[in-house]
Amino acid sequence: MARKKDNGPGGLVIVDKPAGFTSHDVVAKLRGIARTRRVGHAGTLDPMATGVLVIGVEKATRLLGHLALTEKEYTATIRLGQDTVTDDAEGATTAAAGASGIARGTLDAAVAGLTGRIEQVPSKVSAVKVDGKRAYQRVREGEDVALAARPVTVSAFTVHEVREERAEDGTAVTDLRVTVVCSSGTYVRALARDLGAGLGTGGHLTALRRTRVGPYALDSARTLEQLQAEVDGADGADGRAELSLLPLGEAAAAAFSRWDVDAEQARLIGNGAQLHMPAQEFAAAAPIAVFGPEGGLVALVEEHQGRAKSLAVFA
Repeated sequence: MARKKDNGPGGLVIVDKPAGFTSHDVVAKLRGIARTRRVGHAGTLDPMATGVLVIGVEKATRLLGHLALTEKEYTATIRLGQDTVTDDAEGATTAAAGASGIARGTLDAAVAGLTGRIEQVPSKVSAVKVDGKRAYQRVREGEDVALAARPVTVSAFTVHEVREERAEDGTAVTDLRVTVVCSSGTYVRALARDLGAGLGTGGHLTALRRTRVGPYALDSARTLEQLQAEVDGADGADGRAELSLLPLGEAAAAAFSRWDVDAEQARLIGNGAQLHMPAQEFAAAAPIAVFGPEGGLVALVEEHQGRAKSLAVFA
């Protein structure tokens, strides 16, 4: 991984978020480690969740909104037999019907019903806005929030282990170890809730780990402790080393289709011109990374009526 030379282009940091941290907490920590205020994240992780959080530094923050829309992968533990107010283990139990002896065929059929293109109602304590205010804020204020269903895609929902347990209150429960591959905007805790509802047992999430965001996976992630230790080295003039980043161009090339242009095309696109795009070479409306003749990232564009419409310019 190349080392950042200055505060200009910036790049990405793939963080293995610890439990108990909000995504904002991680951003705040990275601002200190990278010594810049220009830091953001691509896709929120709940405090209970761990795993891949994509952080952008400097100009790479312009990529984040587009990276947040990519496919995500999770490992999770779903507990059948109890409902909670938050659809996860951090909320108070609202019902305890119990769950034991569920036939594997019945379970697999319920999981299959939540796979593919589905309509999902987000959790009431999600960050979805209702009349300008986050749903979780309204719930905290005592409101009964009703959210509309929206389409999401669950590409894979796989049960790896089924284990019967006893909850702390003595309720007979069934824990499922699962993996989920899904589109942006999918709530895994809502899958747990809906699976329990479909089985008549109730359900909630007890553990969640994000293992991939688009092309960025846990094998390239570093913990906050590792990142802090890296900059605490004595390589820099002030006794601190520079934080190593995934360079802007490499980050874009890994996540988006690539369009290489000549110097004149790069200049025009960098100035916002909407050039004709190669016919049928790129998916319509999908972000495309434009690279100049020297390999530098010029812009992110999308195809619009045969022309390149700029989403973000980096040149």
